[in-house]
Amino acid sequence: MTQVNILEAKTELSKLIKMLEMKQEECILIARSGKPIVQLTLVKEVPASSRIGIAKKGELYSDDYDFDQYNDEIAKMFGVME
Repeated sequence: MTQVNILEAKTELSKLIKMLEMKQEECILIARSGKPIVQLTLVKEVPASSRIGIAKKGELYSDDYDFDQYNDEIAKMFGVME
């Protein structure tokens, strides 16, 4: 675990981030007057949640769905076609 002061963290931020990305450090402490105040760590990737409801079965969209099947009915509702 590395500890740096605020000024060093400001000037070396890219280097500190690279150290985390390269797994050279697990976390970096940023200190004010020698007292740690902030912990810098990588964000852990969160896996995408699984689909729920009808999207789970792929029924929400399919390649062969006829998107135009209700066009005339909708147009009549809006008074476009009479």
